[in-house]
Amino acid sequence: MPVIRPATAADAPAIENLILSRSAWLEERGLPSWRQSAADLAAQAENSDGSMYVLEDGRGRIAGCTTVQEHTPPWGWSDAERREPAYYLYSTVTDPAFREHRPGTLIALWATDKAAGDGKAWTRRGCMFPGLVAYYETQGFVLRHTVQRTRNRVYLMERRAEPVPGLGGMLAAPWDSP
Repeated sequence: MPVIRPATAADAPAIENLILSRSAWLEERGLPSWRQSAADLAAQAENSDGSMYVLEDGRGRIAGCTTVQEHTPPWGWSDAERREPAYYLYSTVTDPAFREHRPGTLIALWATDKAAGDGKAWTRRGCMFPGLVAYYETQGFVLRHTVQRTRNRVYLMERRAEPVPGLGGMLAAPWDSP
């Protein structure tokens, strides 16, 4: 059964391998990857506040990760939006070998449910590619702002924090490891 838990420093090598697997998948499709940043992103597992979470497949293999920030970033969002209680997801990466289990969607639903349980109003995230906007829309996120950040256009998205019916069942279903 899959489980989502806080990442630890011991997870960093597995997270780096996950990021490299996703990078290879992206590069095979001619898309930009995180290869150059894999070690830095994996090092987020060492945050002492436990803000990075990993999705395990039930056998200890990491199928995905995300970092949860307590506050909406200061750029791109209005002052009023930044005052609203929200979780902001970033550095969400999944292993393409697990795609049949939809780990990215499971992480997004878990974050939405967690945000509601923790008294947040929103789950927010940003991305730099229109294809990801479309994917996140399938998870219930809505595009709120498009901003130019130095060299990159960033699409800022949100969805209401709410309990997710059936999430427990999704986490209770066994996965076959690839």
